[in-house]
Amino acid sequence: MHKSKTHSGAKKRFKITASGKIKRFHAYRSHILTKMTRKRKRHLRASTLVHSADMNRVRCMLVI
Repeated sequence: MHKSKTHSGAKKRFKITASGKIKRFHAYRSHILTKMTRKRKRHLRASTLVHSADMNRVRCMLVI
């Protein structure tokens, strides 16, 4: 059996917290920001946790 490899796109996008949860950043913060309100852009800056429904899929990509 071959050695499992970490998904290179996932390792750039997710971090594992000390308690084992997976942290992610919000989408829609790269371009065309002029139509967004200040409040929306400010809230998108903050990181959040991966939803429990997606946790197993992300764990497989990160080979945890």
